[in-house]
Amino acid sequence: MRFCRSVLFLFLQVLVTIPYAFLSMATYPFAPRTRYHIIMGWCRTNAKMIRAILRIDWRIEGMENLPQRPAVILAKHQSALETILFPTVFPPQSFVLKRELHWLPFFGWGLAMLPMIAIDRSRGSDALTQVKLEGARRLAEGWWVTVYPEGTRMAIGQKRRYKLGGAALAANAGAPIVPIALNTGEFWRRNAFIKQPGCARVIVGPAIETAGRAADEVNAEVEAWIEGTMRREFPHHYQ
Repeated sequence: MRFCRSVLFLFLQVLVTIPYAFLSMATYPFAPRTRYHIIMGWCRTNAKMIRAILRIDWRIEGMENLPQRPAVILAKHQSALETILFPTVFPPQSFVLKRELHWLPFFGWGLAMLPMIAIDRSRGSDALTQVKLEGARRLAEGWWVTVYPEGTRMAIGQKRRYKLGGAALAANAGAPIVPIALNTGEFWRRNAFIKQPGCARVIVGPAIETAGRAADEVNAEVEAWIEGTMRREFPHHYQ
């Protein structure tokens, strides 16, 4: 049954993505906010299909921790689920993503119409500078900026070094950081075709102020909160 549900979801996702790609390109003359809300209909539609077909639900905890001004979200990344989910529950966001995603047929065309921060990760310090400059501009325009500090999806129970980009962006702009821990990988594992039903938890931590602080100090605090919360709330990931 889970296999059949996963097949049906993939079929409908493709069916939805193709027309949304052309709709996305048609939004080019509109203002960025208008484009965002139209194109993010793809995420809202997928979220409904995830609930109805895959039987994956979610619970967002700590929404009261969101600051009243644009912030940088630094989140654990285990699954495609949070990439679909975040735009449906958090303020309008600009994601930091690898430039190659723009090259994907249909899906990448829609991304290219959004105010994302697409970087070439092979360029090292140049990519970091791009994140800081473009990210500061997005924050000034009222967008939130979302960064996955480990740089890629991680299997449950695993971690990588937290890259400095998100913390450097926030410290450079004086913006607060919202750390997020989650267990989406239990239900939608990296590169797994068959999805598992259940209720994922997304835990929003207290905002971390960055004004006047060094980026590496802020980054260490973010990592300590996320990884500490992961071990406390999801100890079965680490057994």
